[in-house]
Amino acid sequence: MIRLIAVAGFALLVATSTQAMTPVPIPQPDGMITQVALACGVGRTRINGVCVARTTVRQTRRVVRRCATGMTC
Repeated sequence: MIRLIAVAGFALLVATSTQAMTPVPIPQPDGMITQVALACGVGRTRINGVCVARTTVRQTRRVVRRCATGMTC
């Protein structure tokens, strides 16, 4: 009976001391978080502060190249 009381007292002592401890912050490596085009979404990119579809950027480049070579603008 005395042994049971001693074990229960020790368990109570350990339980109260662990609750008093502050939790350790979990370190997060920098590679764990991936920023995606500053919150523009999938398939979009930010140009001059405006979210634009990547296909629009490619089409604009194509038009600029055609105008530079002398083709129809």
